[in-house]
Amino acid sequence: MNTPTANEEDVGTVSEETIAEEAIDAAEKHLRDILSMAIQHAPSRAAVVVSDTRCELATTLTEAYRRCLPNATFIDFDAVTPDAVLAAFAGLEANDLVVLIQSTNFRLEAFRIRVELFKRALKVIEHPHLSRMPGAQALCYIDSLAYDPGYYRGVGYALKARIDSARMGVVDSGGERLVFASPFEPAKLNIGDYREMNNVGGQFPIGEVFTEAQDLEAVNGRVRIFVFGDTSFRVNRPAHPITLVITKGRVSDVLNSTPDFDQVLANIRADEGEVWLRELGFGMNRAFSRDRMVSDIGTYERMCGIHLSLGAKHGVYNKANIKRASARYHIDVFAVTEAVYLDDELVYRNGAWQI
Repeated sequence: MNTPTANEEDVGTVSEETIAEEAIDAAEKHLRDILSMAIQHAPSRAAVVVSDTRCELATTLTEAYRRCLPNATFIDFDAVTPDAVLAAFAGLEANDLVVLIQSTNFRLEAFRIRVELFKRALKVIEHPHLSRMPGAQALCYIDSLAYDPGYYRGVGYALKARIDSARMGVVDSGGERLVFASPFEPAKLNIGDYREMNNVGGQFPIGEVFTEAQDLEAVNGRVRIFVFGDTSFRVNRPAHPITLVITKGRVSDVLNSTPDFDQVLANIRADEGEVWLRELGFGMNRAFSRDRMVSDIGTYERMCGIHLSLGAKHGVYNKANIKRASARYHIDVFAVTEAVYLDDELVYRNGAWQI
């Protein structure tokens, strides 16, 4: 489905010269912080950076990494064979680093890059789909790489503690309330702290705590959404918020919809029979907001506020009444977030987490 996306009118434009002159220094600073504080990459360890030159943001990040990792091996993905890339990976040892800077998403036949690298205990930083974020969106993306460990770890762990102990929650989207009348699944963290995790790294930017109701059918009410992801994983922002009516964890009605969103729901129903609401995501990245957007839905998912998923697919949590083999869709939608409550405690208002 080809739908409208966040465009130049939404985010403004900026010259290539401005990006080249002003963004590399900022990117270098943010990436140094990620490498030292989040990834904890030691200068003595080997590093391989695989990138392309298909868009301005990719070349900007590559130059920033050259400054941060002067001893790394740099590979232009489009200038070598897949075997050459795999050979570079083969020479690495556990706790070495791989950085993937991708205008789209690199393919190495059956080799699932990040999965296979993690299996070998390599650290991985992945920047995919950069070509979806040109001009001023590229600057927004660079801002989103800023790593503040005090904020991410302080707020992230505090949110997890409250989610894990809560008996219920409410999302207030401005006159509409979505009620989670159920305890939540143990929350997962994407905050750049890998000390207790099997794998080090992942897709950047970061900034999210996510969960879902233990009892999906205990979710009822209404929620207004201002953005949804289309089937090409791009942001679609309707002219006015769409209201979802949720009954026993499923979308039972839609108010003020658009043809594009109707098609998304039709696709889900055609393959899954009904539209489940699953993920409850607590986005933390302060570079993104309702007014400051990028077109790539996987990047914008970190936006500071609440996002939800439509469709039966959520690989992190298993539910007895949902067959994983037949679950195909996980469509991110973004709530107009006026306030969020866990039990009776206010945890979000005025565009920020109150923890």
